[in-house]
Amino acid sequence: MIRFNTCLLCLVALLGTGASNAQTASAETAAAVTASASSSPVAYVYVSSTPTGASKNVVYAFAAAANGKLTAVAGSPFKDDLTSMAVNGKYLFGSTRNGKWVAAFLMEANGALKWTTSTDVTIHNTTGCGGNSPVILDHTGASLYAMATSSDLCDEEFFQSFQVEKPTGYLSYLGSTPPLFVNYGPLTFSSNNQYAYQATCSDYRSFYDGVITGYQRHSNGLLTLANVSAPVPDAQRGDFYCADHAAADPANHVAVEYQLINSSAELPDGLPQIATYTSDSSGNLSTTSTRQNMPTIALQYPLDLKMSPSGKLLAVSGYGNGGLQIFHYNGASPVTHYTGLLTTDQIDYVFWDNSNHLYAVGYPVDNSPGRLHVFTATPTSVTEAPGSPYIVKNPQSLIVQPKTP
Repeated sequence: MIRFNTCLLCLVALLGTGASNAQTASAETAAAVTASASSSPVAYVYVSSTPTGASKNVVYAFAAAANGKLTAVAGSPFKDDLTSMAVNGKYLFGSTRNGKWVAAFLMEANGALKWTTSTDVTIHNTTGCGGNSPVILDHTGASLYAMATSSDLCDEEFFQSFQVEKPTGYLSYLGSTPPLFVNYGPLTFSSNNQYAYQATCSDYRSFYDGVITGYQRHSNGLLTLANVSAPVPDAQRGDFYCADHAAADPANHVAVEYQLINSSAELPDGLPQIATYTSDSSGNLSTTSTRQNMPTIALQYPLDLKMSPSGKLLAVSGYGNGGLQIFHYNGASPVTHYTGLLTTDQIDYVFWDNSNHLYAVGYPVDNSPGRLHVFTATPTSVTEAPGSPYIVKNPQSLIVQPKTP
């Protein structure tokens, strides 16, 4: 089973910016840049990383200044064996690399992490397939959802629902959604917090499949499968659209990345495109997107899709031709082009703060360990922040906690 936009063994031959331009923030030089956090950081940035030759991960923590410049938090990198992460203003939750635990860490005033408790999420999955990644919180931060896998071949995915216990961050199990075959895309929650959407374009034995799956979030936080409608744009003759990645805005709209697939060859046909949907009170999606009005993404293989807090910008990251691009997002109206490719680095994960900063982490094309980029992005200008990019070895995931006023 191979996901069409995931090629972990591929090498992308592109011209890079060169590691000489990077600001070192690796384990070997962290001590040289570690300083007390700025008196007024706008966000804390966390990157899970696998040190070369290490059996456990670490977490790099940075304080972001108003201009986007990063300073390493005292004590970083933290020896916490995490992959996927989520934050709710008080706790950072991380799935452990062995797939057994979701650990909770108190985010202290300076951005440092202090472990409080861990929840064994495998006891609710009797198949033995494990999982717990990715993890995501609802908009309130009161409910956490962890993906798990099941079936004889461990090729079906489902979401476990947990209530966050505020005193410690312990997770109380609520229930699970039905398993779905090769349905491993991350969730995005509608602005009303009542529905979540998932899109996964998968290639299983040369058969592509990818539709939008809807879920309902109940008042107690339990997530259940919802029978929502989500029409797929019409494709040209001999092709079909495969939905992959979704991102909701603050006004009940959802952006979806689509890849056109040639039906006979079962191969991608051209570059991906972006559709936009409107979510109604029942979670159903409607769209006016067509093959003609959906903008084309310059990246051949998108890996992440994130909406800015304002809902006016949409970031797409990945690899193939370059690694990061920003679009103007216009609600129910068609998405429109904004920037070209902002870096030739492969970008695996992106995240926004509330101060017009976009954080992007991935692997450079010159085979150096990994880079964390910071951009200041508004609807009228995009610039790379001072000191960016920063070297972070073997990045695994990224999360950003905007500082609470």
